[in-house]
Amino acid sequence: MSDQETAGVQAPSEYDARVLGERRHGDRRRRKVRIAAVGDFHVGEEDAGVYRSLFARANVEADILLLAGDLTRRGTPAEMRAAVAELAEVQIPIAAVLGNHDFEAGHADEACAILRERGVHVLNGDAFQLNEWVGIAGTKGFVGGFGRRTLTAFGEPETKAFVAASLDEVQKLELSLQRLRTPIRVALLHYAPIAATVRGEPEQIFPFLGTDRLAEPLDRYEVKVAFHGHAHVGALRGETIGGVPVFNVALPLLRREGAGEMYFLYEIPIPDGLPGEAETAVLSSGSTT
Repeated sequence: MSDQETAGVQAPSEYDARVLGERRHGDRRRRKVRIAAVGDFHVGEEDAGVYRSLFARANVEADILLLAGDLTRRGTPAEMRAAVAELAEVQIPIAAVLGNHDFEAGHADEACAILRERGVHVLNGDAFQLNEWVGIAGTKGFVGGFGRRTLTAFGEPETKAFVAASLDEVQKLELSLQRLRTPIRVALLHYAPIAATVRGEPEQIFPFLGTDRLAEPLDRYEVKVAFHGHAHVGALRGETIGGVPVFNVALPLLRREGAGEMYFLYEIPIPDGLPGEAETAVLSSGSTT
């Protein structure tokens, strides 16, 4: 096991390393990283081929594909295999978090194994270093509410356990961000870290769409951009108190807003002050190629 993997930062697979090696020099000339992000496409067993060609476009439009959870309808192994089949032509690295639908059938561990077998970097408090500039930190997140209406750990044991589950996801996000040593950090979640991107949903269900407890680590670690899904009728963009841009990339919302047929594209310019020639151990896998 590599030092990166031991530290909780996932290294690219052999396939990812080859693809990154081929794209690396072009990325340096462009001095930018292009991200395709989407969640909530809810693949069922009967959806063979529905998304495959749309996902394939990411090969020329992006440097990494981020999946913000709810890849399936109920999280059965058959549905996850169907979702993976839709990614068959994607040649760029893929990182993903699971969503609540992916947990429904009680096979989350098997779902993760199916994704990893495809080469998808499943993030559950883990981090993935894309290149010498950009790293992805991710976890599912959880519910709890926003601002003064955030649920607190008071009263019944069940309420305390509910809040503890939310705080556990916050800690996972914090640890994954802490593990990254890249100058640019990107966060991937399923649940919303701010209220602004769930506005449009019925206000009564806001507490079940996310919690702004997740926003504090984003600000403290100066995340460049965060992506989430889950709120199909929310808003595309918002910001944390600290000014971190947050995008709701649930597919129904993207299509309604005309923000992407299959995914949302976001471009991160690489500042001139950051190195562009040094190879990292992650990219080179210990070589100097």
